[in-house]
Amino acid sequence: MAERVAIQVDGARVEVEAGASLAAALANLGVRALRRSVRGEPRGALCGMGVCGECRVTLDGRAHVRACAVACRAGQRVETCRA
Repeated sequence: MAERVAIQVDGARVEVEAGASLAAALANLGVRALRRSVRGEPRGALCGMGVCGECRVTLDGRAHVRACAVACRAGQRVETCRA
């Protein structure tokens, strides 16, 4: 059984698998729209390996972090376009 850690997503406390990519953890939680395009369209993870930049979120107050390139750790604060 994988270790689970608590993080905050758009103000809600959730538990995710420690060490999983943040993009994968958000997808497992049903969070598909991570940011909005300049036209306001929802955008989410596409490539999963840091090339496309579609999975950008605000992490611990730092904007434009690629969620696919960050491992989940306890206490992270994530803001998506739902915030």
